[in-house]
Amino acid sequence: MSESLLELHSDIRACRVCRDNPQFGAALPHEPNPVCVPSETARICICGQAPGTRVHASGRPFTDPSGVRLRDWMGIGEDVFYDTRRISIVPMGFCFPGHDKHGGDLPPRRECRAIWHDRVFAAMPQLELVIAVGLYAQAYHMGDEARSTLTETVRNWRAVHDNPREGRPRILPLPHPSWRNNGWLKKNPWFEAELLPVLRSEVARLIV
Repeated sequence: MSESLLELHSDIRACRVCRDNPQFGAALPHEPNPVCVPSETARICICGQAPGTRVHASGRPFTDPSGVRLRDWMGIGEDVFYDTRRISIVPMGFCFPGHDKHGGDLPPRRECRAIWHDRVFAAMPQLELVIAVGLYAQAYHMGDEARSTLTETVRNWRAVHDNPREGRPRILPLPHPSWRNNGWLKKNPWFEAELLPVLRSEVARLIV
């Protein structure tokens, strides 16, 4: 990475704002472990929600069953997925946000988007494809092109992907690859039949 991107990544890794000086809601209840993989050469960026407990422990993105499914969707193995020359990974929240009262993950911390995201993506002008996983990533990267529900947003993928905004990378919106979404996948077979072949083709083209 260039010196400027290295410095930005170092600043992100050292960030403790959500624990020590939270700007939105209660403080993070545990030690932060920011997970973000910027790159000055990758043409693909995966933009998900936030690390879960396994990623919080490992410090490596998508080291969980969701990562297995996402790599299958993309048609690549771990060797390519974790090759920072070819793949960048920038979740909406860099740290595990904690659990809600039902045991599910809380939403991504808003501090990350407010402090870091515009700077990170401004430092990666070479990106050609953003894989926007889940509502939070879609809201940030798609703006008013995101629909009111995830299903509507993902179903509208052709209009978004085929008509990128000037000076911006193409976007492919995806549901979260969690196994909790098995029911969604069964109800929406068009996703695997229509969108995934395009995703795999785009990934194959851009990782060369």
